[in-house]
Amino acid sequence: MFEKVLIANRGEIAIRVIRACHDRGIAAVAVYSDADRDARHVQMADAAYHIGPARAAESYLDIERIVAVGEEAGADAVHPGYGFLAENPTFAEAVIDAGMTWIGPPPAAMRQLGDKTAARTIMADAGVPVIPGSDQAVTEPEAVHAFGEEHGYPVAIKAAGGGGGRGMKIVHAPGEAAAKLEAAVREATAYFDDDRVYLERFIEAPRHVEIQVIADAEGSAIHLGERDCTLQRRHQKLIEEAPSPVVDASLREAMGEAAIAGVTAAGYTSAGTVEFLLTSDAFYFMEVNTRIQVEHPVTEFVCGVDLVDLQLMVAAGAPLPLQQEEVQLDGHAIEFRINTEDARAEFRPTTGLIERYDPPRGMGVRVEDGVAAGATVSGEYDSMIAKLIVHGRDRRHCLARAERALEEYTIEGVQTIIPFHAAIVADERFRSGDYHTRFVDEVLDVQALMGERGATDERRPDAGDARGEPVTYTLEVDGRRFDVAVHGAQAPSQEPQQRRPAPSMHGPGEAAALGDGAVTAEMQGTILGVSVTEGDEVRRGDVLCVLEAMKMENEVTATTAGTVTGVAVRVGDQVDAGDPLVQIE
Repeated sequence: MFEKVLIANRGEIAIRVIRACHDRGIAAVAVYSDADRDARHVQMADAAYHIGPARAAESYLDIERIVAVGEEAGADAVHPGYGFLAENPTFAEAVIDAGMTWIGPPPAAMRQLGDKTAARTIMADAGVPVIPGSDQAVTEPEAVHAFGEEHGYPVAIKAAGGGGGRGMKIVHAPGEAAAKLEAAVREATAYFDDDRVYLERFIEAPRHVEIQVIADAEGSAIHLGERDCTLQRRHQKLIEEAPSPVVDASLREAMGEAAIAGVTAAGYTSAGTVEFLLTSDAFYFMEVNTRIQVEHPVTEFVCGVDLVDLQLMVAAGAPLPLQQEEVQLDGHAIEFRINTEDARAEFRPTTGLIERYDPPRGMGVRVEDGVAAGATVSGEYDSMIAKLIVHGRDRRHCLARAERALEEYTIEGVQTIIPFHAAIVADERFRSGDYHTRFVDEVLDVQALMGERGATDERRPDAGDARGEPVTYTLEVDGRRFDVAVHGAQAPSQEPQQRRPAPSMHGPGEAAALGDGAVTAEMQGTILGVSVTEGDEVRRGDVLCVLEAMKMENEVTATTAGTVTGVAVRVGDQVDAGDPLVQIE
């Protein structure tokens, strides 16, 4: 077994891996950006190393720096968690070339299954049902038109190098093809550094059901049942459960066998997930996630396994400790993603300081989190700050326990979607299982569902006072983090930092004034695209620019008709809430 593992990630998944390492007596090494100097995963690790500024591209996506840290720290293995570089075969190869063990699937399998068009071919050859789609990347709207003529609309444009809804756009009619293709390419490039997109027939109202698999280097592979991830917004999962309320034993066996056949054909090892779309009479392969999943705890609850520990064992060369016939499902588990979002405002990401944090406890309750009171939620990373997982003897019992746990969960200072979760578990449509992947976006009236629940918390933290307690300072020596407690020191000032001045308008001429026609950023984020230039005539509702915040792409539209007299941003700019974007007169 390993002696020291570097975790190339942050937040709750980094903590999850740290705990699994410590359970085996393995030292854990954390990495952190400027924004994460005081994060919990940094504090819990045996050693922590600074890797760069707050932007992910310059820290958690910096392959060269992370590998160098692993070598400097003396790590003999690297666990990537999920997100960031977790499904990047180039990173896996760099880790292996540096003499460390990659805790994940072989780079060749990652490369094949990470390419959605290649994965479709592998699965089809293995006898797995596959949705009709294009075999090659598409670049022109005419290809979308031809596909729609052959297979019918709507058509899904999907990122070849990604998944999870990133880079996915739905074309309902030929006239939408050009704009949707451009948006899909832009998003695929931004998220996966890969501009290739392909086409699939879009299934209107399916369920999203996935199979957890794990395989060892000796060729043995098993599945651990299914997870239902149907409740989503913008193709991003909100709630996951195991087992699915609509899957029986025979369907579970068929989907499990298909998943095993597919990953075996790809030479897969380690933990992974094969995702399917399920209709009333069939299931179809969607994609493979070549990593541990956000929702893996629900499988752990019902199967009684530790998936991260199994990853460590398999990576160290050990065979799987159980056979398929030994896998038994016990009870029901549901996971709620605790996102800092305002459900009433179309799940818009929110930021701020967590003033109070009091998670639920008790029988059948598990909380995976990466925050505590006093932590700051910025717009640099994903909006998910925690996961609440509950387990019961059956789905009815699990829902009752979920209601109690959600009622206990207290987070103050930032808006979260806990009130939405509390409302949805009481809704009869959710309780009966009568919903599909587009239910939240197109059917559910969120305002009516939530009623008086979840008004946005506008409070701000009060400045604390020094009480003569030891003050802890964080020091960095040659890029490594150390905490030093100083007794008798005066606590540092807690006055808020001054907000940086708004940027001036780009382009020729003088900077435009911030007038009544200014369109401003509603949240902190990065500009992915700008659709207008000075002098353009726009109508109310026209798209002005695209703002990415917490891994969500948001179209910023004109609030009034008029002429664009100034554009304050360029592609790649980072903005704060309230910054001017476009001036319309």
